[in-house]
This record gives sequence, structure tokens and C-alpha cells, in this order.
Amino acid sequence: MKTPTRLGIIMDPIDTINIKKDSTFAMMLEAQARGWQLFYMLQNSLYIENGVVYAEMQTVTVQDVAGDWFILDKPQTLTLHELDAVLMRKDPPFDMEYIYSTYLLEMAENKGLLVVNRSNSIRSCNEKLFATWFPDYTPETLVTRDMERIKTFHDEQKRIVVKPLDGMGGAMIFQIQEGDANRNVILETITDYGKRTVMAQRFLPEFKQGDKRILIIDGEPFPHALARIPAEGEGRANLAAGGSYKGVDLTEREFEICEYIKPILKEKGLMFVGLDVIGDYITEINVTSPTCIRELDTIYDANIAGLLMDAIEKKLCS
Repeated sequence: MKTPTRLGIIMDPIDTINIKKDSTFAMMLEAQARGWQLFYMLQNSLYIENGVVYAEMQTVTVQDVAGDWFILDKPQTLTLHELDAVLMRKDPPFDMEYIYSTYLLEMAENKGLLVVNRSNSIRSCNEKLFATWFPDYTPETLVTRDMERIKTFHDEQKRIVVKPLDGMGGAMIFQIQEGDANRNVILETITDYGKRTVMAQRFLPEFKQGDKRILIIDGEPFPHALARIPAEGEGRANLAAGGSYKGVDLTEREFEICEYIKPILKEKGLMFVGLDVIGDYITEINVTSPTCIRELDTIYDANIAGLLMDAIEKKLCS
């Protein structure tokens, strides 16, 4: 009898997740439905001893039942490379502890473990900066800590968005209008008086029609996006900032973008990516813990996690 695939999941505490929205939970449900054995662990359970990466983990059973969605077995310590694959699904902040975790995961990868997404790629592909690899498909963009340079950029573009390179969920994103009297204080705040590097982009008015999240599985886009619509009077479309959403078909331009970036994603082992698009342009490429599976599954009666597990099975068999 074939041994079940042993899948590790590094995630936030499972008792804190919202199962109606949690993409990691969707992945766990799908893997379990395939007969895979699930091993739940927290980021702080990883450690190295004598050159080998270990983790304290628990086998977990999940069910799509509000208030009663998981059962954990007793903790056990295993070498990480005893597993077949690990999903790195810990949400940001992307801090030094996160980076240290990618070093440990990379050591386990060197012993044959499949990590989704590949550890050195989630470390090197900052979700804001990675978009700048594709200037033909991004709006006019400046990355700097120099406030005077941002002011010049703003004078040229008239209306811009500035954001930190390590933010998530719409936090610390500012719009600066033409003639904005608050420009100096915004730039002083977001750059910490020139000590912190930030991104400035030309404002895209199409965001009112939706900041689209496109999910890409092993280089192939799911053919529908989740368009996140800003709340009335809100300058951000993030669901965490109160936005609503609807499903939309991918446009010809969006398929073109996905095809263009596909070789880089595959080369870097980025098997599950959340591409953010406003109008005709990429604004971010999310590689750490992309979301929106459950929303798109519900709208389109789909199984996006199934597409990912198919891709993982193919990698394990190759």
C-alpha cells in the first residue's frame, strides 16, 4: 500500500483562523480529502541541532465546521525532511524571525524537502519590490528613502500612492494628491525622516473598479480574479480595510501579464502566488501567504487548493 503523502503546514495558530476566509484551511481540507497526513506546526517550533532541522509538530484532522474545525494529536518532534512537503503559510510580519525561518527551511530543502513557496525565493522576492522586475507591466514607480526625490516624483505624477515595503492588509498606505498640504508630514511619517525605504507609485484611478487578486498556481492563473472594491470614502481596497469583493473574469491584458511573468515564477519555485492588478498594471506580487481561495471557490464553485495539490503531487513524483 502506498504511504500517504506527509504534508507539513507552518501557519498561525489554528485556533485563531477564520475558516470561512482562510486559504491555508482550504489547502488542509483538500490535502486531507486526498488521504494525505497533515502535520501542523508553528514558526517558533523550528530549530537546528547538529546541522539537522527539526520541528515540534502535531498531526491534525480538519473539518469545515464553524466552532469545531480541528483536532490535534499530541506533539512530536521530527526532522523536517522526513516530511514530503511543507507549506510555508505563516502570515507576515516579514521580520528577521521570518527570514531566519527561511534559512532553516532552506537547509531542509537541501535534504530533499519540497517547500511551497521555495524558501530562498520568499526571502528574496519582496512583495512590493518584486513587481519592479516587470517595468513594462507596472505603473511609474519609485523606490527610495529620499523625501526630496519622492517630492519630485509627486510633482511629475500629480497624484501618487506611497507605501512601506513590509506592509500588509493596507496598513500605512497613503495617497498624496496634487497640492496636498499634508505631503511633508506623510513623507516624514512613512520614511521615518528618511531612514526607511518606501515605494511610491503613480495613482491608478481604476482602483475604484477593483484591486484585483489573481491566483497563480505553478505558473498558471485561475481564470477569474477577486476584485476588491474600496468602501465609500476609503482610499484602500483591501478586505482588511473594509472593502467588498466580487468575482471577475481575467482580461486579455491580465492573461498576457501572467504569461509574461510565468517563467520567472517557475524558475524561482513560487508555486502559489497572489498577483495584485489595478487597471492594466501589477501593483504587488504576493508570495508569502497569498489569500482569497475560499472567496473565489465560493463564487465559482471551484477547488483552487485542488489545483495546488495537483501541482505538488506532480513535483513530488518528478
